[in-house]
Amino acid sequence: MDLTLWTALASSAVTMAVPLLLAALGELIAERAGVINIGLEGLMLMGAFAALVAAMFSGSTVLGVGAALLVGALLGAGFAFFVVARGASQVVAGTALNLLAVGLTGVAYRAVFGVTGAALTIPGSSAFPIPGLSRLPVMGEAFFDRTPLAYASFLLVPCIDIALMRTLPGLRLRMVGENPYAAETQGVAVARTRTIALVLCGALAAAGGAYLALAYARTFVEGMSAGRGFIALAIVIVGRRSARGVFLAALFFGFATALQFHFQALNLNVPFQVFLILPYVLTLLVLAGYVGSSGAPAALGQPYER
Repeated sequence: MDLTLWTALASSAVTMAVPLLLAALGELIAERAGVINIGLEGLMLMGAFAALVAAMFSGSTVLGVGAALLVGALLGAGFAFFVVARGASQVVAGTALNLLAVGLTGVAYRAVFGVTGAALTIPGSSAFPIPGLSRLPVMGEAFFDRTPLAYASFLLVPCIDIALMRTLPGLRLRMVGENPYAAETQGVAVARTRTIALVLCGALAAAGGAYLALAYARTFVEGMSAGRGFIALAIVIVGRRSARGVFLAALFFGFATALQFHFQALNLNVPFQVFLILPYVLTLLVLAGYVGSSGAPAALGQPYER
């Protein structure tokens, strides 16, 4: 492949990776606190809808992202009420969140835009190339000609890594994920720590949905998250629950997603459905191969009763 094709492939891979990265970073925080949130799919979908509606009626993508963050944080707090305060099953609650998001966004879409929907295309968020760096071969356009939300996702990786591994609040959060009872004896507020983690998880996952609506598609389509929330769960496992590992895994899955579009453009004598299922088959293979050796926190998925 020539340089132009490699540049296009790298740019597409990063574009596909950004929403996955945001959702996976949120899930990383939640899982480090001992809670697995399989409602990422619903959070991304709700974030995408809230971002597009807010941006469309306000004319501001900043307000659109803000609306997504707010909706995601509120849903994260609601999820925490059931799984932390009430001790509900994390898997059941996450599934319910996904179903709620599909139904709620579908009803709200029709209520706001009509049964058939209106022309929802918006200008969206513009890219801001970094002088000099954006002209680098292959990687310049991929990493240094991005929207502000994409740059923010890149910056979150070292910030979350430092916060989790080198700060006292991060140590407390990891203690809660490994042994909440021992953490409580050290004066750590387990319920509050897990609630904060889930609020952050909800906000970041919804930000991933906002990126889909405002920077990638610049529209909203029912079910537009298209399984990305479940792929984000796999990314956390492949990344071995570290921010740097999650970043690399997100790029890998983004590359696999971008590859399907480039394969289709080659007009190969292969049914296009084969390329469409590529990211999802890869996700299943990864989950089957890594789930038993991913170094999950000892208390992951276990309810805590004081």
